[in-house]
Amino acid sequence: MSISRVGLVVHGGRPQAVAGAQTVREWCSQHGIKCVDIDVWQDGASRRHAREEVRAAGGPDLIVTLGGDGTFLRGARIAAKNDAMVLGVDVGRVGFLTETPVTQVAQALEAIQAGRSECEERMMLMMRSSRLLEIPVGMEQTLCYGRGPALPPPQPQPEPDVAEDDGWGIPLDVNALNDIVVEKLARDRQVSVGVYFAGRLLASYSADGVILATPTGSTAYSFAAGGPVLSPRMKALVFTPVAPHMAFNRTVVANLDEPIALLVLPHSGRAAVSVDGQSRGILEPGDWVGVAAAPRPLRLVRLAPANFYGRLRDRMRLTDAPATVADGPAAPVFRPAGPLPEDLHGYHLPPAP
Repeated sequence: MSISRVGLVVHGGRPQAVAGAQTVREWCSQHGIKCVDIDVWQDGASRRHAREEVRAAGGPDLIVTLGGDGTFLRGARIAAKNDAMVLGVDVGRVGFLTETPVTQVAQALEAIQAGRSECEERMMLMMRSSRLLEIPVGMEQTLCYGRGPALPPPQPQPEPDVAEDDGWGIPLDVNALNDIVVEKLARDRQVSVGVYFAGRLLASYSADGVILATPTGSTAYSFAAGGPVLSPRMKALVFTPVAPHMAFNRTVVANLDEPIALLVLPHSGRAAVSVDGQSRGILEPGDWVGVAAAPRPLRLVRLAPANFYGRLRDRMRLTDAPATVADGPAAPVFRPAGPLPEDLHGYHLPPAP
């Protein structure tokens, strides 16, 4: 991949990220590549829509994020509007999305420029709603406490030749890499929603909230709420209720082509909608949102074959049963040094040591 323009998203509160960003700027200057800071809101500046960020940055073809997974998600929302690739530089603690150490950012840029990197695709979500979403006046400080200013209200996605009141709702110009969450606003008032899979009612839930996640997001809020871990290479929608008041409290995994809709029931409290952890609006009883797989995936830069399960083991600090450890390491499985057997061709396996 030949880099022509770089967009920088930096966690300004981490000295390592700030120092790494300066390394990126110097590398770009040495190679005659324009480098622009994006999604910046210091000194009281307001935030912008993702498409506005792309235009202001001149349409970067590579976005470099320096921080943890939250910083990566900031870059991902912008990259999704420009089909740009994203390089996540890791200065976080528990993340799954950023893999390049900050000390190796210059080497990573050299590898990308020389064509020695790979592109890994991750499924994203898109959303429709019965009306435009917004955060009511006076609620932004509460909903966004400790996370900086709120993003502007989601804009409608242009849809030519579609009537305004056709029953399909308003397509919103937002995408999620991790999850879309609908949760209660008041501590003493749960959110009650009817949950529809592929247009069919599954059940009505009263809960603290419900999570609609991608396989990438299965290790985030959905996991914390008791959901399963899915390989990020999968294409599926993950529905996980949060503290539901009903016997059926399990996660349901839908196929790629099965959209999920949430209808806020008449007796429900008001509900907050967040996209990848960013508050985007309030739902009233009678409102609904629909979530489906986005038509285009996010493109991640990988300098080596992904090792999701090794990262899962490290990040979750998984340990082996003492009896197993006492027996010594297990024999290698699907990792011998010999030629790949014919019946295993086409499988996603690590390279031979």
